[in-house]
Amino acid sequence: MLRKDTRKIRVKDIYIGGESKVTIQSMTTTDTRNVEATLGQIRALMVAGCDIIRCAVPDMEAAEALKEITKQIPIPVVADIHFDYRLALKSIENGIAKLRINPGNIGGEEKIKLLADACTARGIPIRIGVNSGSMEKDILEKYGRVTPEGLVESALRNVELLENANFNNIIISIKSSDVITMMESYRILSGMVDYPMHLGVTEAGTIWRGTIKSSIGIGGLLSEGIGDTIRVSLTGDPVEEIKAGREILKATGHLKEGIEFVSCPTCGRTQIDLIRIANEVEEALKDSKKNIKVAVMGCVVNGPGEAKEADIGIAGGNGFGLIFKKGVILRKVSESELVSALLEEIDKLN
Repeated sequence: MLRKDTRKIRVKDIYIGGESKVTIQSMTTTDTRNVEATLGQIRALMVAGCDIIRCAVPDMEAAEALKEITKQIPIPVVADIHFDYRLALKSIENGIAKLRINPGNIGGEEKIKLLADACTARGIPIRIGVNSGSMEKDILEKYGRVTPEGLVESALRNVELLENANFNNIIISIKSSDVITMMESYRILSGMVDYPMHLGVTEAGTIWRGTIKSSIGIGGLLSEGIGDTIRVSLTGDPVEEIKAGREILKATGHLKEGIEFVSCPTCGRTQIDLIRIANEVEEALKDSKKNIKVAVMGCVVNGPGEAKEADIGIAGGNGFGLIFKKGVILRKVSESELVSALLEEIDKLN
């Protein structure tokens, strides 16, 4: 897949941009000042596959809490700061791997220079986070409403503030809750700068709706070769963000780790409880790290053929099903044994 060549930015022990893998990010929903709760949530996110985690820093107590959090968490921890440069300085001092700010609202060139120098001294990149809900008043008045061109102008203005402070260890996000606006903004900006892009649809919504919007926006841009790291923003357990993010990366060819699961939508030929079986198989394999494609099909006539690219799969009949491997039938089993028989065959695969 052709991918835009961007700068390679180091974030602790991983890289964003260049030929590096597309990483998955999330943000804690706990009160950062509650260290144990925050650590617990981050660990759950790491198990799910989170590469980078962001924590809100609303006050100095939260900035101080980062000292213990960064000490115990091996993945990069990002501090999310608004308005108060002192919170950013304290977060940098306490071990964060990346800083997320809008330079334009941090308090003037002198304070931006202080942050830029502190980040340079510790090798910490800054993500410029622009979104449709926080555009500068003059830019909003210029375009009359939120537009891709206005979002890009805002992003470039913030980039210039950091570049004027001799800082270019930059990652950019330019998000909108409107998918079309978000996509066009990234397309325009991608053609103007070579900084790595952090993709996301902001305020995407609940798990169901937000996953659909994010899949279109993030997945569409990744398919065009735009994007270096992603965050699926959902109203719900942030572990769901990681699950959705991993599926988006799988669907766009950026992630080969873990089960690729396919199943047919059922039709009038289906004579087994395919929906139940598909859900049971998907649940049983949710934590599997095997790099295989598994198919659950409802029809013994077309199933093995339609899913012949699958490494292993099942196709239902009338009270029974066929286990097949790469389109070749292995054996016939009763419907009640289909799931266990499939899992048994999967266990045999390397």
